[in-house]
Amino acid sequence: MKTQHYIQGNWTDGKGEGSPILDSVTGEHFTSVTTEGLDIPEILQYGREKGDTLRKMTFQERGLMLKKLAFYLQKKKRQFYEVSYRTGATKVDSWIDIEGGFGNLFANASLRKLFPNQPFHVEGDPVDLSRGGRFMAHHIMVPREGVAVHINAFNFPVWGMLEKCAVNWMAGMPAVVLPAPQTAYLTEAVVKEIIASGILPEGSLQLISGTAKNILDTVESQDVVSFTGSATTGKILKKHPRLIEESVPFTMEADSLNAAILGEDAVPGTPEFDLFIKEVRNEMTVKCGQKCTAIRRVIVPENLVEDVQIALGKQLDKVTIGDPRLKEVRMGALVNDAQRTSVKEQIEKITKTAQIVYGDFDEAKTVGADAKKGSFVKPILLREDNPFANEAAHITEAFGPVSTIMPYKTLDDAIKLSKMGKGSLVSSIVTNDDKIAKEYTVSAATHHGRILILNRESAKQSTGHGSPLPNLIHGGPGRAGGGEEMGGVRGVKHYLQRCAIQGSPTSLTEVTGIYQPKSAYKESEKHPFAYHWEDIKPGMSLKTHKRTLTDTDIINFGNLTWDHFYAHTDITSLEGSIFEKRTAHGYFIISAAAGLFVYPNKGPVAANYGLEDIRFLRPLYHNDTVYVRLTCKQKVDREQKGTELPSGIVKWYVEVFDAEPDEDQEPLVAIATILTMVQKKQETFVEMTDEKIDECLSKLTADAKPKWGIMTPQHMVEHLEYSYKITSGEIQDFEIATPEEILEKVHASLYNYKKFPKNSQFPMLEKDKLDDLKHPDLETAIEKFKEQREKYIKFFKENPDAKLKNLVFGELNKYESYLLERKHLNHHFEQFRLI
Repeated sequence: MKTQHYIQGNWTDGKGEGSPILDSVTGEHFTSVTTEGLDIPEILQYGREKGDTLRKMTFQERGLMLKKLAFYLQKKKRQFYEVSYRTGATKVDSWIDIEGGFGNLFANASLRKLFPNQPFHVEGDPVDLSRGGRFMAHHIMVPREGVAVHINAFNFPVWGMLEKCAVNWMAGMPAVVLPAPQTAYLTEAVVKEIIASGILPEGSLQLISGTAKNILDTVESQDVVSFTGSATTGKILKKHPRLIEESVPFTMEADSLNAAILGEDAVPGTPEFDLFIKEVRNEMTVKCGQKCTAIRRVIVPENLVEDVQIALGKQLDKVTIGDPRLKEVRMGALVNDAQRTSVKEQIEKITKTAQIVYGDFDEAKTVGADAKKGSFVKPILLREDNPFANEAAHITEAFGPVSTIMPYKTLDDAIKLSKMGKGSLVSSIVTNDDKIAKEYTVSAATHHGRILILNRESAKQSTGHGSPLPNLIHGGPGRAGGGEEMGGVRGVKHYLQRCAIQGSPTSLTEVTGIYQPKSAYKESEKHPFAYHWEDIKPGMSLKTHKRTLTDTDIINFGNLTWDHFYAHTDITSLEGSIFEKRTAHGYFIISAAAGLFVYPNKGPVAANYGLEDIRFLRPLYHNDTVYVRLTCKQKVDREQKGTELPSGIVKWYVEVFDAEPDEDQEPLVAIATILTMVQKKQETFVEMTDEKIDECLSKLTADAKPKWGIMTPQHMVEHLEYSYKITSGEIQDFEIATPEEILEKVHASLYNYKKFPKNSQFPMLEKDKLDDLKHPDLETAIEKFKEQREKYIKFFKENPDAKLKNLVFGELNKYESYLLERKHLNHHFEQFRLI
């Protein structure tokens, strides 16, 4: 059996027998890897060409795609755990890898809210390049037209793929993933489910299971290459002539000698001392120490070395080694015997100056597994008493459950020791003294990609030293590779090409899809708040009528809000200030502006969603007259949430003008951006008025055949009659059929614009069986249906605040009963081709 590749739309085997891959726990040969015969240039070109579909999707569409994929994979996770045990990982180890990977999909999906509703990003603020404001610039960022080539390490075959792919997919860039051959079989298992889901556009993901030595030979300038693995291999790849010739972006995340520092205040008996010991133990043993973020250097005050050594030894004694499938096992195996040999060789280098103070490399007692067949090793704790003179522990990484204790005299010494690793992914400082924390953090930040400050206050919610998070950068200077991964929006930008664009505000409004100040207004035919979300366009504008701000207005606003700042209330105190007369409150100006532009009638605008970017440019005084420009600045899509109708967010650019400025004054006095929640058009369902229902039922014949299901026309009508008995309160003696844990979600689905699924099963109907008919013919059934509908209408007319049970959707009020009626009638009328 071979670990397969997914390339050019097909699953395929490499040629030849390949290299054998063994179970880390049992030593069983269960698969092989080979990349022989793969046409690497064609694979890369396929991704570039097929990537057009992904590039054309909006950020919102890509984000929802990631969210859907994350939920899909969550349902399949059990099977991945079973495969993961073969890598030597315990259930906790696998949780970090598997569900941590899914977490990256969820986190990056959420970033869609921070991007515009279009395929490209508009970055930062506009730049005015002229005095008159008619020539300006902005930056846009578009998806690169290449592929993201990810060369991954063996230790996290799922997380390592998804933490990168989630980011490049969010940016609109396809990926070619090369997992390390030792654990590629687990990556393959996940990719098989991703492809089977059909959620990603074809070409968005290709898998080369193993090492392809010529992978960089044909990369192009639009591609991006990322590497995770050893610093030695990374440096070799970084020098590849093709990367230099084509100026291909290359990101490297390499293993590093991460350090944890124990503060001088964290003596035995303090919570911080216990936290430190626990953190070091975890980082030594999780994934059997095979983590790029594991703690390799344990830097402690010289008077606490013995205490730390003894406490760590006691904690390591509790670590059960063996078959990772067993609950009592806390540490599994290294990935293979080659890795075991490598760890031993690196320990030998360190012990030329340091001494082993805990553990025996060749003596690992195991539970439920044969230590001789699996790649097991006992945790090894070393001690380097002269860390400034001896550098082995600072430059040699044993990629396993191995750490070295070293002493420091002063905090400056600790900082210098942490820097002797020449750059790391992460460092920790464990202290309850924030002055120590600040001095360490600010001084050491030059050499570490992330610093954790751990103490009794943060411990309960801390994600730990070794956990990179999707919204934080993962990477570090120097030996750690000098690159960055993840980081939220920052990470997405790595896969986008930034371009500065220049032109008139009107032109840049059209290009960016965001209204630019001083762009030409698009006068609205009716009030902008009367339009649904789909019909509102950037630049759509309304000029309001005028209002004069009176002395009484200002005094009343002060009394109402208790804002009695002297400029508004005491005109005798204005001497020496920037104010000339009684001054209008800034927030009164904004409130008055809202009064001028708000549309009073009920319409698509559902709610005020917020206020941002407010700025007052000069004072307004009593008896000044203002008018307002309300202009659509930007639209942001959003998902339907809970019991609210589908809507999007519209950002409105509000300009407040002085209607009668002095000659030397600019008329613009205040600007703000307000956000409104605006309902989307409902174009899915036909509104079911009496007239429409009569029209539909007049076309129904007794011999009509349904588009789906087994109902006859009369069965359908009698079913609707029965449902009206429920919604009119005649039938309420039943239990809600929907499980309580999903009832809220099912109830909220009434508010969306999605049709009922075809062949939906009504809870009171036996599957694939029709009830006996109650009426003699279709005409009678229709008559009874109409009578029952009248009862439903009358009930809520007389009881507008009533709530009635529904079998599927729980308790429904009058409006929700209307939503159900609309969906239900549309469903069955479409079933019989009546609409």
